[in-house]
Formats: sequence, structure tokens, C-alpha cells
Amino acid sequence: MELVIFVRIRGRVSSVPSVTVRDAVILAAGNGDRFKNPQRESKLLQPVHGQPLIVRTIETAAAAGLTRLNIVLGYQADRVRGIVERHRIPGVTVQFIVNPDWNLENGVSAFAARKICHAQRFMLLMADHLFESGVLARLAALDLDPADSVLGIDTTTTDPGIVAEATKVRLAGDRIVAIGKQLTTWDALDTGMFLFTPALFDALEEAIEVGETTLSAGVQRLASAGLMRGADLGVESWCDVDTVEDLRLAESLFAAPEPDAA
Repeated sequence: MELVIFVRIRGRVSSVPSVTVRDAVILAAGNGDRFKNPQRESKLLQPVHGQPLIVRTIETAAAAGLTRLNIVLGYQADRVRGIVERHRIPGVTVQFIVNPDWNLENGVSAFAARKICHAQRFMLLMADHLFESGVLARLAALDLDPADSVLGIDTTTTDPGIVAEATKVRLAGDRIVAIGKQLTTWDALDTGMFLFTPALFDALEEAIEVGETTLSAGVQRLASAGLMRGADLGVESWCDVDTVEDLRLAESLFAAPEPDAA
């Protein structure tokens, strides 16, 4: 029988599968070359249904049963941290680290999390990607070999605009054998939801030492060692917020949060 836990977030109660992973690394350091708004504000401060994007991300993580959030900051770090600290979620602990090289690729920010994340397994999420909490919970509850890491993949999206910007994945069975934006033959899209072991940090260190600073470069090293699975979790909706226009797309895909209980 599946054990179900209940989580109360902002006055609403949702059920999620019992998970064995409680830790998450959330990459919230960059702002992206394609996100251009007149105020030059971090996109993580921009509202989705009136709620800052970073708040939506941490609420989704909490609703999925993740209770220890390790957030890597960079661009407008003080402002992003202030928003998170003002939005406390009961039962959830948050710690921060600032990546001074936030303008570099995301592998550098992921590697910085080694200093604060000491879990044997942890989720890694992009602060500017939106998902449903149930999808995160299913990923966190997967039964894996001790050495394996896993990426949530999308095998159904064919929209040319999304595909052009997405990181692609090539599979052999359920094993990832190649990952990158420039793959010409691929089987699925990278949704930005990962479940890692600490081996990620060693892989990233090796990649960074030879000038490969993307998260995908670390994942490729794990894949080459046979340690990286792809899991199609039946992702119904996900959105990578790269542009101001993507904020409107996010609002069309995801429901508004329910108001706080009286």
C-alpha cells in the first residue's frame, strides 16, 4: 500500500506520495541573457499569478515533501533572499550560498552547492522552471540503485519553440547516454528536475577543471559512467521561464495559488 502524506501550503492541503528524499538544491543564481525587462529585475522576482516565481518554486518543492532547501543565489542575491526569507513555510528549513560567478554557466552554481548540501541524495531544481508538485514527489520517491542519479524527462513535447531552446537527451533503454542542447538525434527533453547522489559534485569538478561549466557537462560524465537514468514521469505541464513572454505562458499552464486561509 502506498503511504501518503499531507502537506499544508498557504491554506491548501495536498497529498503526495511518501518520499525518501527531503533535500533539494535550487539554482537561483542567474538571470539569463534572454530575460529583458525595463527594470532589469531578476526574473525570480516576477509574478506568476501574483506570486514571485521563486516563491512558486519553493512552495512546489515543499508541497512535494522536500523540507531542506539549499538555494544558490547570484544575480540580485539580496533581493531574492529577502523574498524567500519573508515567505517562511512551516517545517521547511532554508540555507543559502552566493555564487560570485553567477554570470557563468549553471554548472558553476550547482558545484557551489557542495558547500551547503551534504545529503546522500538530493533533488536539483531550476528556480525558473515550473512543475506540478506531484511530479516532483514521484521523482523523489523512485526506487534507485544506490549509485544511480536520475533526470525527469519529457518524451511528448514537440513544440518547435520549446524544442529549440531545450536540452535534449539520448537514451539507451532507461539510461542516458548523451545530453546537450546541440544533440541532433535525441529521445526526450530535459525538464530540469534531477535526483542526484553527491557524485554529481565530483563530475562537475572534473568538468570545470577542463573549462566545461554547464550542468550538462557533469551529467554527461555520470552518463558515461553508466550512472544516469532518465525517468518519464508523465509530465503534463512544465515551463522554463527564459523570457518575459514565458511568464504569461506559465500563467496559462499553471493554476493560481489558493488564497491564505482565514
